[in-house]
Amino acid sequence: MDRGDFPWLGAEDWVDFPDPSTADSDGLIGVGGNLSPGMLLSAYAQGIFPWFNEGEPILWWSLDPRFVLYPRNVRISRSMKKILKKREYTMTLDRDFPAVIGHCKSIRRKGQGGTWITDEMERAYLRLHEEGYAHSVEVWRDGELKGGLYGVSLGAAFFGESMFALEANCSKIALIYLSAVLHELGFDMIDCQQHTEHLGSMGAVDVPRKTFLKELSRSLSKQKTWKGNWSEYTHLIKAAR
Repeated sequence: MDRGDFPWLGAEDWVDFPDPSTADSDGLIGVGGNLSPGMLLSAYAQGIFPWFNEGEPILWWSLDPRFVLYPRNVRISRSMKKILKKREYTMTLDRDFPAVIGHCKSIRRKGQGGTWITDEMERAYLRLHEEGYAHSVEVWRDGELKGGLYGVSLGAAFFGESMFALEANCSKIALIYLSAVLHELGFDMIDCQQHTEHLGSMGAVDVPRKTFLKELSRSLSKQKTWKGNWSEYTHLIKAAR
């Protein structure tokens, strides 16, 4: 199935993916389709996400275990508390989503020769942002963007996609702020997808896929999706202080 053969799905449309238990040992569950809003939102709601490189078909994954950060359990080190207390940075929500995903796409990462955020992926998440499902956190200093992250929101679950830092600790600041805001809004989890030491140091834990899917199902039915531009929730920054 290629991108041209599969129908374009609007945000309200739905497609059934294969049962995650049928994924291979690496977590790969499907190949092909497209990155239309309905395809992406259907995937996230079923515990599946896209991840592929330029020139490859679209690959869909459901990892076991899954790496999850529970907002109430975010770990803030003593040194980070000191940095936040200085109030040298300003944090915002959905102020400049295009800039955040652009930096996530272009920033050089240790051990990676390129980026998995292809032009096609970038366009897809810009569409989701316009639809009110994808959101960004920005970290500013002296009016300049220094770090941030973006992801997708459904029900009481936030699916983190990527983060960046142009100054030390700025991606951590973004995640701490996001966790505080999500906790205030009643969210249960931040899906971090796969294990990294960076996120592990902040409290993310490995969760068996079966457990993750049960928790995700509860989170999706718990509350409405906080759809739209999240800039109105920027006042919740006080929860991160």
